[in-house]
Amino acid sequence: MSYIVDFTSVSTAGLESSPVAESLAGLRANEARYFMNKYKHEFTVLPATESPDTLEYVQRILKEERQLEFAATPLQTSRFQVENIDWAFVFYEDGLGVNVLYTLDGPKPKRAVGFKLSEGMEIPAELEGRFKFARQKSKLAGTIRGSFFVIKGEY
Repeated sequence: MSYIVDFTSVSTAGLESSPVAESLAGLRANEARYFMNKYKHEFTVLPATESPDTLEYVQRILKEERQLEFAATPLQTSRFQVENIDWAFVFYEDGLGVNVLYTLDGPKPKRAVGFKLSEGMEIPAELEGRFKFARQKSKLAGTIRGSFFVIKGEY
């Protein structure tokens, strides 16, 4: 069942099993606010069990580009297109949020994978020492640590 993320009243719906559910919900709400403000797009999530295609897409890119496989359980996903950009998100039980930005056309396409760590979570072992994380303050999510890499292949 899909859920439209409300960024004015942050809810942990669908994230209750996470040890950092409150900050993960804030991270998810932060994404929802971004898409509403920039694109006037409602950010909708699905349970990961109901969206295997999105999960497989993100996992394939992570594996083929950087040999990454996360041990954490995926809780929710989102996939949509705004303008010429295909977006995919996976929110994991440990507090990790992964997003894939993939422009579909244009002279210099932007294609990247972003990692966002919820406040209170440790850097996952799969990412430790491989990426540097910048800090960002958010009213909804507290301190978010983020990093990214550029996608080289075609997906």
